[in-house]
This record gives sequence, C-alpha cells and structure tokens, in this order.
Amino acid sequence: MSTLSNPRQAELQSLIHGFLSERLNAKLEKLAEHAPKRNKLLEQFQPEVWLEDAARRVAQIQAVTHSLKPIHPDARGSSLFHEPASMPALDEVGSHLLGSAFDTDVVGNAAALDVYKLLKIEHDGQSLLRLAVDADADLGRALSKDPSKGQAWMAAFAGLTAPRGKISSHKHAKQIYWPIGSDPHDDAGYHLLALLYPTSLVHRVYRTVQNDRFGEDAKAARQARKAGEWHDRPVREYPNLAVQKLGGTKPQNISQLNSERRGDNYLLASLPPVWQSLSIKPLLGVRSLFQVYRWRREVRSLSGQLRRFLEADPVGNLRTRARRDALVDALIDELIQFTAEVRQLDPGWSCDPQCELPPAHGAWLDPNAADSQAVERVDALAADFANWLNAQLRKPLPMGDPEYLHWRKLAREQLKDYDAEVAHEQ
Repeated sequence: MSTLSNPRQAELQSLIHGFLSERLNAKLEKLAEHAPKRNKLLEQFQPEVWLEDAARRVAQIQAVTHSLKPIHPDARGSSLFHEPASMPALDEVGSHLLGSAFDTDVVGNAAALDVYKLLKIEHDGQSLLRLAVDADADLGRALSKDPSKGQAWMAAFAGLTAPRGKISSHKHAKQIYWPIGSDPHDDAGYHLLALLYPTSLVHRVYRTVQNDRFGEDAKAARQARKAGEWHDRPVREYPNLAVQKLGGTKPQNISQLNSERRGDNYLLASLPPVWQSLSIKPLLGVRSLFQVYRWRREVRSLSGQLRRFLEADPVGNLRTRARRDALVDALIDELIQFTAEVRQLDPGWSCDPQCELPPAHGAWLDPNAADSQAVERVDALAADFANWLNAQLRKPLPMGDPEYLHWRKLAREQLKDYDAEVAHEQ
C-alpha cells in the first residue's frame, strides 16, 4: 500500500475526504431507519469509488464564463470558458474587467454539480480545478494511491473547462449581423455573431448591486445620510432596476451561479433621458445671483454634504483635503452650469430697471450687454462665491479668512478657464 510522500499531498487528500464525509453525513441523516440504503451510500462514498464515478460524470457538465442557456432555455449550442484576464483590454465594460478574480459558472446536468462543488474547493488560494488543469502531481497522488488512476481522473476533471463537442449555435440562440465593411448593401461585409450570456460578469454585477442595496456598510451609510451625518462609504442607488427570472422553479437547470442567485438577474435601466426643459428667467428683483443659485437642487445637496463632512472634524490629511476640494469644485461646476443656462436669455436683460444685481454679476450673466473687463468680473464673482460659501458653513463652523482665500482661489481658476473657453468658441 503506497503512502503520501509529503504534507501537501496529505492536505489535499484531507480536503477531498472531508468534502465526501460532509456530503455522506448529510445523506445518512435522512436514512436513519433504512439500513440497506445506508449501506449502499457508504459503499458509494468510498473515496476511490466516488472519485471514479465523478471522473465519469464530469463530462456531463462544463465550466463556463459565457453561457447559452440564459439566452433561451431550450438552446443546445455551445457555451464557452474564457479567462477574463486573457481577453483584450477595451474601454467598454465587459468580462475583461474581471481579471483573475471571477466566479466560474457551470452548465449541463444539474445532477452532476456535486463534482464541480468538489473542484471549487481551494488549497492555498488555488482551486482543485486549477490544480487539475495544471496537472499538479500532488493532487494526482491525493486522488488515488494508483498513480495512473490519479492522473486519469485529474485529466478528466481538467476537461471541465473544455468545449463540449464541435462549437455550434442553435435555432433558439440569438444571432446578429455585425458590419465590418463600409458598404451596408454588401452582404459579404458582415460578421454573423452568436451571442452568449456573460454569466461571470453578470454574477459580479449581481453581488455588487446586492452589497450596495443590502450590505451592512450600505445600510450604515444610508442611515448616516438620513440623520444628516457624514459617512466614508458612498450611497449608491440603482433607479428603475429590473429583475429577470431565469429557470422558473428550477434555476439550477440554467446554471450553477443562476441557482445561487435563485434565478435572479439584475437589469440596469437602459432608457433615454427624459428631457426637462428649464424655466430660465432673468434675475430681476434680487441683489445677488447667489440668491437664486443657492436654491438649485445640486447646490443644496453639495453644500449640505460639505457642511456635514467638515462638521465631522475629519483628520487633516491629503485625503480629507481632496474630498473637501472635490465638493467645492462640484459647487463651482454648478455655478458654471447656472451661468450657461442664464446666458441663453436674449442679451440685454440686465439693463432692465428691475435688475438689482451688482455690476459684476450682471456682466457675468449677461456679458453681451456689459462693458466690464472679463478679469474684473471673474475676480469679483470668485470673491462673492467665497463669501457665500463661508456664510453657508459659518453657522456650525468657524469660517474665516483662510477658508475664504482658498474658496476664492478655486473659484477664480475655474471661472477664468470657463470664460476663456467661451471666448475662444465665439
């Protein structure tokens, strides 16, 4: 009788035997009063017996990253396994972004999924499937005391990622013609693409959305937002999220990962934006453009975020300064957006007797009707923005000259760039 020659082989064998023992015990509990069936199970779960059967049954399933069944449950074409890290890097979102950290899916006979559950077990960060694909000698010895059997079973398990038969499509599969030439009338100028479902990517999206919706950190962040407090985790929302059910009452018939999700597959909203026409009116009867600007929804949200962030007395480091400046920059962006909207009005509105804006404000919002120099109006507006922001924060916080000078500097830089860009376009 041969023995294992090193501790690693013993560790691998222990993982395999532990998996079989756990599954056997779960089945024996259901057969406490049925001795014949218990004896049959005990025989079936002898390691060499079970592994030999598993090596035979593994051909009934396939490890995939892109599957066909979700396209149509009756499709009989090919599914594929393609490691995301080996895919070309693209700017678009796709499976290539998963890198080496991805969930492998399994399709085929659901009754053989127990084989894949064994191969998912990890040792030192590598799955048994990965070791089988690499023809790991220690795994071969851990599988069987007979070296030839161990190698044969390992080769059978490694075949889990290989395509089943000749690669083919099916009448229930979806196909599209993709233009590759410049003449749409040329029938030869197209590729016929057979679409597959990016099941590994879909599973990552599902887990991300679940965590953003129901994770403990996400719940704490929402609670902090509700209480008007700062939290270091952003709150992510998914409006108009839809759930597509695959597999009905038997999601395992679609795939292993689909079964783990109970058939749920998230569909992010893919809708054209709803155009909302803004009611742009001259700023009459107000003594500062900030009296109107401050009521914009984004301005109220951003100024509130900034106030809560600073109230939390964050540590004075680079990360804190970057977060603070990012919020102020966003407020300045809103000021520029507000400016662009008002400048759509017919020139000359600031000359109306009812216009009480300071000269710099009128010259900034109605530049064609004003004769002040661009630098002067930028400097004046940047100073007024800094004063306005200090006023928004001063009630709970000690805002003074250092903060004023910093806000003014940030605003002046962006407003000057915007003014120069508009002048260049004209």
